[in-house]
Amino acid sequence: MSTNLPARTASVTRTTNETDISVSVNLDPEQVEYEHDTGIGFLDHMLDLFARHGGFSTDVYCEGDLYVDDHHTTEDIAITLGQAFREALGDKAHIARYGHAYVPMDETLARSVVDLSGRFYCHVEADFKRSMVGDLATEMVPHFWYSFAEHLRCNWHVTVLYGSNAHHKIEAIFKSGARALRAAVRRDAAQDKVLSTKGRI
Repeated sequence: MSTNLPARTASVTRTTNETDISVSVNLDPEQVEYEHDTGIGFLDHMLDLFARHGGFSTDVYCEGDLYVDDHHTTEDIAITLGQAFREALGDKAHIARYGHAYVPMDETLARSVVDLSGRFYCHVEADFKRSMVGDLATEMVPHFWYSFAEHLRCNWHVTVLYGSNAHHKIEAIFKSGARALRAAVRRDAAQDKVLSTKGRI
């Protein structure tokens, strides 16, 4: 990335009757730093992996109605995080736009592919043999990425190609998603301003 290009940052808050969330992101940190306090320990761990393997600095704080279940907290964090990434990307000048990554986690292999097209589509292909990993319902993993992609306004395709351990599958999904997104947001001042014949994405 050219040092002449400014850092891309955003801070977004979202408050409903179910959750109170604040998110900040820096897509171009000199040093990756992150802090996540969602009330869901396993989700914190996955967000840590996402930031570290994506090269993003992120802070996510949430007070949610976990006495109900983990649905509102997980969904609303994904919504707010997607909004923050979209805001940080701005007009998407000079970005690579597309990214993909394969990540193994022991017996598991996951693939993520992203297009920062401004159009929403999400496909997650993964099955889990248990309903919970830690304090996160496994059914919330596809829903997290659906909500994130919807509010980032991108195409997001995730496939767990094989594996058996639910923890490993989810970890590979988050790591591959992070690395695919890192590739897609990469920018170069020397390339055309927006990678689209439309002139905008």
